[in-house]
Amino acid sequence: MDYDPKKLISESFKINGISDVECRSIFFGWVLDVDSRLDINLAIKTLHEKYSLSNPTHPMTRVLLEGLSGGYSAKRRKRDKRTHT
Repeated sequence: MDYDPKKLISESFKINGISDVECRSIFFGWVLDVDSRLDINLAIKTLHEKYSLSNPTHPMTRVLLEGLSGGYSAKRRKRDKRTHT
């Protein structure tokens, strides 16, 4: 299973001098783009395992680890269709 079809995560590891803030921004963009039918926690775990050994001090490795500790829920909030006036 390709959990990074747009290569947002993998490309972040190629950017020299990327910051924690930039990695978080990329990570959130990736999270928003993940297919809602996928297990987000499994996707994060898989990506962390794929990149962490070869990039142990990279900021994205830390961001993925933070994502693992977050325990994201597969449920998404539904928008309230009522108008507030």
